[in-house]
Amino acid sequence: MKYCDGRGTSYKNGNSFDDCKKIAEKINTRLKITISDNGSMPWKQLSEEVDHDELVYKLVLKYLRRDGFDIGNIKNPQITVKSN
Repeated sequence: MKYCDGRGTSYKNGNSFDDCKKIAEKINTRLKITISDNGSMPWKQLSEEVDHDELVYKLVLKYLRRDGFDIGNIKNPQITVKSN
């Protein structure tokens, strides 16, 4: 997997910010199914899913929140399906 680095203006492996967003969207699509099936996913598992890539990790959390998931907080570090 390609890595993206959010520091400064350069990204790892020559990826642009748009490349990182595409990678995050692809991972997001896969994880939405997994989270819906299992009911939740710990942040640590998400970090492993994105190969500890900080920028992609943050983008995936952003996209999951956009798509209606509860991304948790420091007291509850897990992603769940938001209940209305």
